[in-house]
Amino acid sequence: MAEDRAGTFLKMIRHSERGRLKIYLGYGAGVGKTYQMLLEGHRLKDEGIDVVVGLVETHGRKETAALVEGLEGVPRRKQEYRGVVLEEMDLDAVLVRKPTVALIDELAHTNVPGGLNAKRYQDVQDILDAGIHVISTLNIQHLESLYDTVERALHVKIRERIPDTVLAEADQIVNVDLATEDLRKRLAEGKIYPPDRIGTALGNFFTESNLENLRELALRELASHIDLKRRETAEPETGASPDQVMVALSSRGPNSEMLLRYASRLAGRLNRNWYAVYVQTPSEAPTVIDSHTQRILSGTLTLAKQLGAMVFTYKGEDVVETLLRFAKEYRAGTLVVGSPTIRPWWKRLLGERSAVERLIHAPSGLTIVVLDTQPRTQEPARPESRAVPEAVADKSAGEPAGIQNAGPRLGDLLTFRRIVTWNQPVQKELVLRMLVDAAASDGQAGDPAPILRNVLEREEQGSTFFNEGVAFPHARLESLASAVVAIGLTHAGISDVTTEKPIEIVFLILTPFADPAIQVKLLGLLSRAARNRDLMRRMQAGRSPEEVLSAILDWETANAAG
Repeated sequence: MAEDRAGTFLKMIRHSERGRLKIYLGYGAGVGKTYQMLLEGHRLKDEGIDVVVGLVETHGRKETAALVEGLEGVPRRKQEYRGVVLEEMDLDAVLVRKPTVALIDELAHTNVPGGLNAKRYQDVQDILDAGIHVISTLNIQHLESLYDTVERALHVKIRERIPDTVLAEADQIVNVDLATEDLRKRLAEGKIYPPDRIGTALGNFFTESNLENLRELALRELASHIDLKRRETAEPETGASPDQVMVALSSRGPNSEMLLRYASRLAGRLNRNWYAVYVQTPSEAPTVIDSHTQRILSGTLTLAKQLGAMVFTYKGEDVVETLLRFAKEYRAGTLVVGSPTIRPWWKRLLGERSAVERLIHAPSGLTIVVLDTQPRTQEPARPESRAVPEAVADKSAGEPAGIQNAGPRLGDLLTFRRIVTWNQPVQKELVLRMLVDAAASDGQAGDPAPILRNVLEREEQGSTFFNEGVAFPHARLESLASAVVAIGLTHAGISDVTTEKPIEIVFLILTPFADPAIQVKLLGLLSRAARNRDLMRRMQAGRSPEEVLSAILDWETANAAG
């Protein structure tokens, strides 16, 4: 079976011009992920494939170390940190060497501060962007969306986590499984950790119940991934159905991260898009809330994007009405909310209802999922055990589901005249004005003046200019017969928009009012495009509309071929 899977990956890399990612997935240290990765490295080398070891951690395991022999290795980069010299993978050296396949262990590893990337998975993404195929390893505990699940089950906080999209975008996943009793036996025999760490590991992380929980998570994750890939390739386009998932966020709500992780996994199971929506009432305007609350909110919105959500901030006097209006326009069928705070008895006596109660009783047709997010006193979770260097984690929705191999193609909606670039700082309204003019340049969209008013009104309701370097202004128009997209590249940034990462690419999306499904599809498609690092870099480097459009067409062609 392992040889068959290796053969499949061999065919895949021989017919690909872009880097492919294969992950050996396990539920704990010692199940054999690195061992299997190295075995495949030798099989590929025997087939004449240029394979190098980018980085492998043997953890002193003799059988693993023996398999490193006979494979070319890229020398590690040494870096001093707090007076200690540490070794990391040398990203630049791997890129210069440019093998066909690089073996890179422990995908969730955190790099020593001071390098180009904070995480090893980001190094891997750069290597894939360079056209180099990667085989890596990952423990299921490191997925972001599983953080709360693992903490509840194991009472362990996982420090090293990766976005679920990393696993969702893998071209191949192989589950390396081992019966829990066999894994504990391997540990007791000293095949995983040295003798002085065996007792602590067996009594803490490596208990039978912990391992069974993690093993189940790994098997479920693999089944979910297989089902997602099957639906992506097998299901014909049937049109967007109103069952997208949305989660309501609050600047002061407890456990917003738990809400996001739950919504992420729910959307993944339903194979649907999902949205994270924060309603900014007048009492929560940036000039009103304190800096601490602003930092918490910023972190929450950043996590939502990492988990694969389309993030929206909407202005509204009434949170419930705004959420319901959003759900109707974006065809959401499920709304995830946190449990309401307990209200004083006299307010309940007067009939005052919480926002959650109003949502539940509103005739909206929504399925309301109320997650218990109230803080509670419980046994404190332990940090990751130092006796177990391979930590613990979570998974989420990944790619916008149901859109990747169906629906509109970005290249079909663009022309050179609909791509605008600015080399000097530019103001937001001018960006929108020029993009509207570009969208209407061929007469298809109609008069630019009412279009611009519509777009500006939408931005006033809730700005899209905060999504970590990319903005998605959009509007639905009565006069439009078919969708139109225009793209703006701001090489020097937008002068009157303050974000942690400067806005570099603006996608203007105009869709017919009579066809709400196409807006949902385009937002999903462009969200996916914005998460592709290679595409974003090529677009940002493009100095002409021709170069930008060429990058988009190459990306769509590669996706269609893959």
